[in-house]
Amino acid sequence: MTDYVDAGEAIPHVQLSNVRGEAPATGNVDHDRIKGARSEPQNWLTYYGTYDGQRYSELDQIDKETVRRLAPAWVFQAGAVGMQSGASTYSFEASPIVVEGVMYVSGPDGRAWAIDARTGEELWRYKHASPYDVSLCCGNVNRGVAVGHGKVYMYTLNAHIIALDARTGEKVWDTVNGDVRAGESGSVAPLIVKDMVIVGSAGGEFGVRGHLDAFDAHTGERRWRCYTVPKPGEPGSETWPDDGEAWQRGGANCWVTPTYDPELELLYQGTGNPAPDFDGGVRPGDNLYTDSTVAVDVNTGQIRWHYQFTPHDLWDYDSTMENVLFDAPDGRKLLAHADKNGYFFVLDRTDGELVRVFPFVDRITWGEITPEGKVTPKIYPDEEGVPVHFWPGPAGGKEWTHMSYNPQTGLMYVPVQEVGATATRRRREFKESIPYWGAGVAVDIEDFYGFVAAIDPLTGEEKWRWDNEYPMCASTLTTAGGLVFQGTPTGEFVALDAATGEKLWSFQCGSGHHSSPSTFEVDGRQYIAVPTGWGGWVEGFLPGLLGAAAGDALFCFALPEQ
Repeated sequence: MTDYVDAGEAIPHVQLSNVRGEAPATGNVDHDRIKGARSEPQNWLTYYGTYDGQRYSELDQIDKETVRRLAPAWVFQAGAVGMQSGASTYSFEASPIVVEGVMYVSGPDGRAWAIDARTGEELWRYKHASPYDVSLCCGNVNRGVAVGHGKVYMYTLNAHIIALDARTGEKVWDTVNGDVRAGESGSVAPLIVKDMVIVGSAGGEFGVRGHLDAFDAHTGERRWRCYTVPKPGEPGSETWPDDGEAWQRGGANCWVTPTYDPELELLYQGTGNPAPDFDGGVRPGDNLYTDSTVAVDVNTGQIRWHYQFTPHDLWDYDSTMENVLFDAPDGRKLLAHADKNGYFFVLDRTDGELVRVFPFVDRITWGEITPEGKVTPKIYPDEEGVPVHFWPGPAGGKEWTHMSYNPQTGLMYVPVQEVGATATRRRREFKESIPYWGAGVAVDIEDFYGFVAAIDPLTGEEKWRWDNEYPMCASTLTTAGGLVFQGTPTGEFVALDAATGEKLWSFQCGSGHHSSPSTFEVDGRQYIAVPTGWGGWVEGFLPGLLGAAAGDALFCFALPEQ
């Protein structure tokens, strides 16, 4: 596979900017400011709000009492029109970034906007064109932008990392980061660390080799690349067959934004499933570093330690989801990870040592993990043409959408999916840009539900849960106001009491939620922003709502002005 070929290079890059004027400059947003983001909660400076991934805000104007008066302040309509890239649905999955009263957000199909965060008025827009026939596993999606060094950074469907002028939306540089013809793509929100922009590849379902990349934030020049499947002779290569082929299309893609510890200078990146997803017969071994958290030295791109959650995965249990950083009362540096396989892991983030593991879902039949971390598979598609049913299904007990951590309560708020699936092994020869699954899969269209679980990561105890008829397919957000915000597949946006789980408020947005809300403050008024839009890989996590209202609106809520 060639690393840097772009089949869409001849396609023009459409840009419509300066609809109303210029956005304020963001040249003073840099690594040091993002490192101290907790001290300026009026802004949402990076993907998770802070480097640690906690998705927690110190803002408390909206609290358990005032939330009952929360109402829409404005609505921004993304307005998808015309043909979309990829033969699949699209979904509004971003996490809005807010800097000094300006919101920066991306949408599906290569679009990005700067918006007046107080009024919802568009300041500029940008559209990056990509091939209509780009190979996409799981929908036409983009999870957000990064802002810093006077620029807005976006990773596109056809594997371009681009930098836009934050004031005007004009393109500054454009670097190709993958082979779109082989099935590589981009959907991750970039992360700014020091003077670098970090992004990870997507496309594991097409048998590509995953990688994490760092680029110079000013020029777009690549600083380093960290492959997440080792080649022969590298550490971990003994976990792949010595056939010269399997490792080259091994998967382990990095399609969710990493977290970062500035003191240790380590990125904590989750990796995806091995390829083919369900046919382990062509890839005997543990298949490192698939289904793992890898701690990557931000200066060199070298893997310092790893922990594999599902060795030799046969269930499509990506571990790309976030690694939330927090400290124990004794000061021990910890990392929390709720995996697709239904187990919640707490690791020492300095060396990857397992501290605790416990189930966070109700139904697990695929296998068992002991408190010591020993993994024992039980049910998997191992015979050609024989269907096998297992829980959780390939969307997992929790997919990519994020949990949050509130240091006031000491609890993690986890969006949980309870849905199983049947897989029937169908061995297929590898062909470039063709899905390389190794099975036919049917996700249950009945017998499903979901809940938000409030979990003490230090003990494994579930303190409360808020039950829902459908699986929870959106990220949670928690605040110093004692609240947890969560969107549902049927369109409700709800506020829960962070201490008890009681529902305190809700608003029907008219479309299912599959995104990440954020909160900010402008002129002394706190806002809650949430993109809505039901789509993407719905057949994988909730096929019963495949035809539900789609939508692509960004809602912003606030208390009534005095």
